[in-house]
Amino acid sequence: MRAFYDVRERQELVRLDACEVLESPPGKEVGYARAVALGHLAELLDELLPDHEANDAIFRLTLLHVLTGDEIWMPVTYFDLWLTRLVGFLPELTECVVCGRTLNGSRAYFHALADGSMCIDDKRLASSEISSESRMLAAQMFRAPVESFAGVTWPKALGADLRKFLIQILQAAY
Repeated sequence: MRAFYDVRERQELVRLDACEVLESPPGKEVGYARAVALGHLAELLDELLPDHEANDAIFRLTLLHVLTGDEIWMPVTYFDLWLTRLVGFLPELTECVVCGRTLNGSRAYFHALADGSMCIDDKRLASSEISSESRMLAAQMFRAPVESFAGVTWPKALGADLRKFLIQILQAAY
């Protein structure tokens, strides 16, 4: 869709002049899972982005064409990971924020009151573990486009700890 609008200084409302449909919405109905996923994406964008800011990278991220059915876990994980990185909140996933020890292949933990992942020696009480598989998955998602993950079977459990980690970071931000 292409929208033509008028923004006036010192006014919160924008006047919409015209809209053009560039691409038809999918003919498939929106199921519950997809509706919830789209609501999640919209809420994050609304809370994290300043009003009237043009951000091309985040705009392109929101065009997740793979979020067309009820298979939501891969696109949601990809979106959350990249959004956290693009808004500048993603801590380093390969080293402990307390001591700086490299976490590659070893156990890593995160906590709501910590600024990133921690090694087993520095983890806090009631920390959650983020698996080395999820950290490797995040590294793969940074190197490959979302379409390369579209054909992969993606159950809810895959990357669940990564999603929990990312949401905890984003919730602390807003």
